[in-house]
Amino acid sequence: MSLLKILRSTPFVPVLIGGILMGLTPAPTHLWPLAWIALVPLWVVILSPISSENTKFRTMWAVWLGATWGIGYHGLALAWITGVHPMTWMGVPWLASLAIALFCWAFITMWGAILVGGWAWGMVVLHRLFLTPSSNSQSPETRKFASLRSLIRVLLGIALWCGLESLWNQGALWWTSLSYTQSPNNLIILHLGRLAGPSTVTAALVAVNGVLAEGWLQGHGEHRAKTWGGLRRGYGIGAIGLLLGFHLLGFSLYRQPLLSSPETTLRIGIIQGNVPNTIKLYPEGWRRAIEGYTAGYEVLAMRGVDAVLTPETALPFLWQEWGSQERSQAPTFYQAVMDRGVTAWVGALGKRDDRYTNSLFTMTGDGKLLSRYDKAKLVPLGEYIPFESILGRFIDRLSPLDAQLAPGSLDQTFETPWGRAIVAICYESAFADLFRRQAAAGGQFILSPSNDAHYSATMPAQHHAQDVMRAIETDRWAVRAVNTGYSAVVDPHGHTLWKSQLNTYELHEATIDRRQTRTLYVQWGDWLTPLLIVLSGMTCFFSREHDHRVQ
Repeated sequence: MSLLKILRSTPFVPVLIGGILMGLTPAPTHLWPLAWIALVPLWVVILSPISSENTKFRTMWAVWLGATWGIGYHGLALAWITGVHPMTWMGVPWLASLAIALFCWAFITMWGAILVGGWAWGMVVLHRLFLTPSSNSQSPETRKFASLRSLIRVLLGIALWCGLESLWNQGALWWTSLSYTQSPNNLIILHLGRLAGPSTVTAALVAVNGVLAEGWLQGHGEHRAKTWGGLRRGYGIGAIGLLLGFHLLGFSLYRQPLLSSPETTLRIGIIQGNVPNTIKLYPEGWRRAIEGYTAGYEVLAMRGVDAVLTPETALPFLWQEWGSQERSQAPTFYQAVMDRGVTAWVGALGKRDDRYTNSLFTMTGDGKLLSRYDKAKLVPLGEYIPFESILGRFIDRLSPLDAQLAPGSLDQTFETPWGRAIVAICYESAFADLFRRQAAAGGQFILSPSNDAHYSATMPAQHHAQDVMRAIETDRWAVRAVNTGYSAVVDPHGHTLWKSQLNTYELHEATIDRRQTRTLYVQWGDWLTPLLIVLSGMTCFFSREHDHRVQ
């Protein structure tokens, strides 16, 4: 039985399997090659005549199929969110904790499913409006034009997917771009991100999947000598050519040497404090944090590092600049910095008006606060309640803070004694444009303080994969300090030069290079998505006009 016949007989099963295959590709697995074929079942199903010819019915059929694929992908890839359970340490009853964890998983899964359902809806509607020949248009010229229509559908599918990912990326919930399925294992293809960001990698994945899918659609009914198991040979060769071409282009960027000089190097110490969230915000956790980070800072300072990086809210209390009169009342970490004279990047709480901020401070060796970065992309439900006036009465806050956190602005810069740095705190690693803006404003290296302690081991691996992508896209070194791991050092080609173990106390020092290069993505941002949208619009118009001429 051919693939097309299987898809027609039981469409939801292979579509769900395709989504699950895509969900298996992100870290920590090494199954990234599956991403180059996992979208094919959905593409074939929604564009083949498997359901009623009633337009409204078929459109809704496509939406449900797309949502099914999205549930398979996002549901599996984001299953680590259930690791927030149990939250009994926060005073949340066990059953309520389970309900909250399942609600969060279901919500973010459906948010991703809406994206895929919207893509499927758009493909069917736009195909009907612009790429379906008139019923009386069966001339030889129209039949020859079928292959071109097929390629237009591929372009349309790429543009629509990239456009929806770009739209989703502007919101508060974002993590599972198709591009992150290739990180951190396929470093060559990730270098396409230097051209136009993660949308370049997404576009490559959708293109190969689309050509394969169109090959099965176009191969249906043809003589078997012209197909490979129902896949039209020309399309199969084209998909292989695209796959190789994208990797060759990525390899040309990957092989560029990393040049450095002693004048631009910086030696950074990393402290992984390993303070479990179950005690972090209570007196025992404060004591353990102050002792562990103070001792770690002193060890690294004696080893001769230029600066020390701590994780997100490593010292979970309000940080300030203590004067000489108040020094005896300051935390021992503050006093250690004054004694050793080595700059520290301190993850702690700040305050703006009547709300706390999740911040990173630059504290110089003389005790002065040189700069501050406030987390701009806060975690919904974890750090603030969306639509608080409505949802606040029904949803228990996952954060034990007394007040919702205040977000920082998106145009912050972060000064250090060695020039500007790029800062992203934890969840912000998924937002590529946040890194791009800071790199364009002069950021020379990436500091990524995070805390993944409350999730399963899959989440730290995916978080690390996100920072690998950001290092490649901006051509910057990245230094990660994570409460319980994975802390890491990543070079601009995405190589992980050091990565900690999970749930251990660790100290590490690494030499990085301060870079001022500007990739095409840093200079122009995501120029590819609007270009694809314009090109697909032009080709759809051309197809419609051609259809009118041949009638």
